[in-house]
Amino acid sequence: MTRFTVNGAAHDSQLPPDTPLLWVLRDEIGMTGTKFGCGMALCGACTVHVDGEPARACMTPLESLAGKAVTTIEGAEQDAVGRVLQAAWIELGVAQCGYCQAGQIMSAVALLRATPRPDDRQIDEAMSGNLCRCGTYGRIHAAIKLASTRLADKVTA
Repeated sequence: MTRFTVNGAAHDSQLPPDTPLLWVLRDEIGMTGTKFGCGMALCGACTVHVDGEPARACMTPLESLAGKAVTTIEGAEQDAVGRVLQAAWIELGVAQCGYCQAGQIMSAVALLRATPRPDDRQIDEAMSGNLCRCGTYGRIHAAIKLASTRLADKVTA
């Protein structure tokens, strides 16, 4: 058995230790916001946070999660950075098909937590592992900048 938390709730899994986190989230827990994209940790659609760090759920084995905290897109709104990013995403109409957006947002949350006022190069580097089949990169970039500004305004207010 592997015990870990998902969005703050304790979870015990009896699945084999090499089961990818993605399938635990989707099939066992029923959280379908995290998407399967490539299955090789190359596209970023399955990005979640494990102990606050971005991780590709398609390649993260269940056995590596013992005692750790997983945050999915469903839990992103539980903190200010996630809420502000999601609002910026909606305001700027970032999503087109929407398939990659959960992973995009989770990577952006990690970026803004580590670098609250990222420059263009830092955004490009942080988001380079997330692919968007619809090519909404310009809007993704703009939403991160908007969220960064709004978060900075809250801190200085």
